Formats: sequence, structure tokens, C-alpha cells
Amino acid sequence: MARKAHSVYRCSECGAEHPKWAGRCDACSSWNTLIEEAVGRAGGRAKKRSVDAAGPAPVRLSDVAAERTGRWSTGLAEFDFVLGGGIVPGSVLLVGGEPGIGKSTLLLQCASRLEALGIPTLYVSGEESVDQVRLRADRLEEDAGSVRVLPEVRLEAISTHAEVVGARVVIVDSIQTTYTEELEGAPGNVGQVRECAARLMRFAKESGAAVVLVGHVTRGGVIAGPKTLEHAVDTVLYFEGESSGDFRVLRAVKNRFGSVDELGVFEMTARGLRPVANPSAAFLAGRATDTSGSAVTALMEGTRPVLIEIQALAAKSGYGTPQRVATGLDGRRLAVLLAVLERRAGLSFHDLDVFVNVTGGVRVIDPASDLAVAAALCSSVQDRPAPPHALFLGEIGLGGEVRPVGGVERRLAEAERLGFRTAFISARAGVSTALATVPIDHVSQLAGRLAA
Repeated sequence: MARKAHSVYRCSECGAEHPKWAGRCDACSSWNTLIEEAVGRAGGRAKKRSVDAAGPAPVRLSDVAAERTGRWSTGLAEFDFVLGGGIVPGSVLLVGGEPGIGKSTLLLQCASRLEALGIPTLYVSGEESVDQVRLRADRLEEDAGSVRVLPEVRLEAISTHAEVVGARVVIVDSIQTTYTEELEGAPGNVGQVRECAARLMRFAKESGAAVVLVGHVTRGGVIAGPKTLEHAVDTVLYFEGESSGDFRVLRAVKNRFGSVDELGVFEMTARGLRPVANPSAAFLAGRATDTSGSAVTALMEGTRPVLIEIQALAAKSGYGTPQRVATGLDGRRLAVLLAVLERRAGLSFHDLDVFVNVTGGVRVIDPASDLAVAAALCSSVQDRPAPPHALFLGEIGLGGEVRPVGGVERRLAEAERLGFRTAFISARAGVSTALATVPIDHVSQLAGRLAA
């Protein structure tokens, strides 16, 4: 006898399942995020399936013919670079980002360029009407008049229209507004998001069309809905940057058809998003070289070295507890570096407010930036500008030692191309470069050289 359907409670932030409602999720500690979801159970024991019903038989990899998968280039150089050369037919892409960051604008530009190249594209708008999409299209440099726009949120209707028009690329904006009539629950809940994504993936694999899903991010900066959604798709892209700034960063955090952690840079203009061919020069434009608290480092974003400026300001605290504010940098990493500088280099920050900013809206996670952050802090607290054409590369340990980092040659080559003449690097790096190197073995040496 079949059992009756029962309810579980899933967290809309992380997708964790709970047997009953609670005010806080036990997995991610988010408050008021548990949503009831009906779950059915099949009764009876599963019958033993025959070999014919089990699907295709296993094969050896040596018997599989190697085929090179073709890609569809969108014409946006930075977008294609992050994907590894373009969109792979039959793949599923997930593009996430904060509201208003420019996800819809970017994908509408891609749709117009794909249509111009003869690749039928269907743009499904679940959040905006056709008139609103047309208003955005009129502002773009690209002619998006040939793009087919479908204002629909029902999954069954989306699949039907995609098959009728023969779309090779289907853009769903967004997955949180899409729902299937075969599943209970409002659009956007965990069950609907997961089921719609799974069915769109089956549609992509069976039809050979590429599906691009737009996903909003939560307060924690991850795709809204279950975390398994990111594991199910082929490629996950994050669109980052300050909505008030000019630059946007497209980052690949998962890519089954290319490198991960690749980074593409776009500039937001009145005519849409424009790819930035030289991100390093764009991030360093307008940099003041005669001001204290500024240092430059080189990040490895996938296979591309990118030079960025790190700014620091240490000022007398007006409150009992000094502030520690980090923009684009992990606040806990800043606290560690401040403690190392106080204990190992003899610099005092206990009564100073400390502010650290990474220019261009870039978020730094590369430990090679430690030496640049320390240099900017030393420069600010000593009120002495760092050398104007110097690069700082190195990871700092808790003992104050400066450790070498990977990809030093490529980072230094990018700095040399942009006119830098000096590189502060670990004394153990052991690299050959045309730049004048300043070996740093300990943070105390760094503080001493910047004070000289």
C-alpha cells in the first residue's frame, strides 16, 4: 500500500532538510528560512529491473571515440574567455549575482550576438515584461531586435516553445521565478528550484541545446536555493562588483569544459557592458603614486595575472574600540595580518581605526596579496608612500616569515609589461626576471625598507 505524502522543511539558503519547522537552520544558522515542502513516498519494495530496462550497458573508455566538442562563440571576448572558448552545446550554465549587477544586460547582449551569428536563441523573461526587455535592448550597442523573448514562468510552456522555435540556446531569467505545475509549492522554493533545474538539464542533454540559468544570490553570497543546484549544472559563473562602480567581474567557480577561477572584466556603460581587454591597466588607472597607504600586487585569476591596487588607511580611533573595515578582503585575514605586524614588526595598531580597500570591486582570496596588504598598512601607519613602481608578492605566516607563491614568473611578466621596475618578493622565491627584485625574508624587513 502506498504511503501518504508527508512534509519536510527545507532551508531556502542552503537546502538542508529538517523534519519539523524551526526558527533557525541547524546547517547554516540562517533565521526564518525553513519552508515546508510536500514529499511523496512510493510504497512497497522496488521490483527487480531487467537488463533491458536498466538502460545502456557499460563500455570501456578505450572504445569511446574521442570527439572534439564545438563551441558557440558569443562575440563577447571576456565572456568567451571565462567559459573556455564559448558555450558548449548541450551544457547548462548558471549565472549568479546580486540584483541590479547586470546579469540580464549581459545575457541579452549574448543573445543578440548569438542571433546575429545564426544561432537561434530564446530569452525567457520571468521577471520582466516584453516591453521592459525592449527598453533595455534599445540602450544596447547590439541590435537585439531579432532575439525571441518569451514572458513565461511555467516550465512546461518554456520547454514547448523552445522546441517549437528550434532554439539552440535558451536563457531562463530567472530560475527562482520558474515553476512546474506537477509539483506543489510556490516558485522560488527549494523544491521548485531544484526540480526545474533538473528538468532543464534533461532538456539540454536530450535536445543538444545549451541552457543558461540566471540565479540570485543570498545574503551569504551564494546562489539562492539548494547548494546541490551548483553541483548539478556544468558551469557556475558569478557576476560581481559594486553596482555603483563602473567595473563588473565575471568569475568561473566551476567549469566542466574549461579552467576554473578564470576572470573576465566588463565596464558598465550607458550602451551596455563592454569587455575590458587589459584588466590590469583598468584597475590601476587613476592611481595616486605619491600617497601613503597604497600598494600593488598581482593576482592569478585562473590562467590570467591581474594587477590590482590595495589601499589602507590607519587613523586615530575616536571610539573606545578601534574599527577594522575590509572591502574586497576577508576581515579575518586582515585581523591576522594586523596581529603579525604588531607582534613581529613592532607596529602599533591597537588604538587606530584600520580601513583596507581593494580597488575595482575585486574580491581577493589569493594569499600572494598578503605582502601588499602589509606594505599598504606599513605605508599608512608610517605616513610614507611606497615606491611608486613596485610590486609586492608574498604570503605572510604567523611567525612573520614571507613565503614564495606560485606563478611568480607570470605575475612579474605582467608587471614588467605595465612599466613596473621593482618587485618585493620572498627571499626564497628564486626567480629570474628583468625587474629589480628586493628579497624580503620577514615582515620586519618590509617595515624597515618602507620607512627608509
